[in-house]
Amino acid sequence: MFIPFFENLRAASVPVSLREYLTFLEGMSRGLATYDVEAFYYLARAAMVKDERHIDRFDRAFAHSFKGLEQISAADVLEAVDLPEDWLRKMSEKHLTEDQKAEIEAMGGFDKLMETLKERLKDQQGRHEGGSKWIGTGGTSPFGAYGYNPEGVRIGQHESRHRRAVKVWDKREFRNLDSSVELGTRNIKVALKRLRQWARDGAAEELDLDGTIRSTASNGYLDVKTRPERRNAVKVLLFLDVGGSMDDHIKVVEELFSAARAEFKHLEYYYFHNCLYEGVWRDNRRRWGAQTPTHEVLRTYGKDYKCILVGDASMSPYEIAYPGGANEHWNAEAGQVWLQRARQQWPDHLWINPVPEKHWQYTQSIAMIREIFEDRMVPMTLDGIDRGMRDLVR
Repeated sequence: MFIPFFENLRAASVPVSLREYLTFLEGMSRGLATYDVEAFYYLARAAMVKDERHIDRFDRAFAHSFKGLEQISAADVLEAVDLPEDWLRKMSEKHLTEDQKAEIEAMGGFDKLMETLKERLKDQQGRHEGGSKWIGTGGTSPFGAYGYNPEGVRIGQHESRHRRAVKVWDKREFRNLDSSVELGTRNIKVALKRLRQWARDGAAEELDLDGTIRSTASNGYLDVKTRPERRNAVKVLLFLDVGGSMDDHIKVVEELFSAARAEFKHLEYYYFHNCLYEGVWRDNRRRWGAQTPTHEVLRTYGKDYKCILVGDASMSPYEIAYPGGANEHWNAEAGQVWLQRARQQWPDHLWINPVPEKHWQYTQSIAMIREIFEDRMVPMTLDGIDRGMRDLVR
């Protein structure tokens, strides 16, 4: 019955293999998602999605494959599905307190609870709000939504309010995540993880399990071994464009900066405006009084650093091509001269642009920066940063 689901996943460009599909079927056959829509969704996603970039495609295929399920009434479900008492009792042990289970038993047990629901669904006509008997909203009936009853069955409610319903018939809505969307801090971390070079440094603070086993077997007594923790040894030099047209991208650049500081132990950063010139700074409040000469930065950080410039590359072409073209000060040398020096000093370099890639062709300065960087410019999306990180580790 799940073959159309598999075909829809393939049609949505989710790279699911037959082996993964069979793993999903095996999980279903073992009862991992019985009578639980949410568990069914997560089982399918865990078995058949290998990359977070494909979650949004999976969600769309999932919704397409099982559309209409939300239109099935609770009465139809109860008539079609025979819920085993032992399963209901297991759910009660997991989700209900002793007092709540006692209340259900006082009513006549789970069988009585579900049978009463069937009868009231047959008898009731139209919408009902409040009260303690009919199925509706805002009351104390065991059946309905937006009310309270510890032995209830929730029907047609967006989400749990008291988290005490025996059975949930909600429409599930899952958060989108796709490779074309702009990034949040969590997603940026996912993309930055491509830029990894593991090394062990620091004090011996991590258990060396293999070494402990070898030493214990050799000596005849427990001999615990430790070793330095593995850390990402990549060194990153980050240049961030601030001010002017970059004000429109403050939020996403802040997220990128936050993710980079969390991901890389060896991270150095400086700010610039529009284009790289003879001075950069670390504190925007002191940008004119506490600049660091760019020549000093070039001498300080070796060629083993990965250089990443973040900016919209949107400016007057004169700011790139001519001395004196900067809009805030007189620059003795053209911006392109400093960009070329940076590229020569740090061979592993990249420009990340928060402007959507489809708009790049309409801005002359973006085309100029792309030419200087020999097309090493990527958009600030999950897919774009992922591509950029792959290029940096080659």
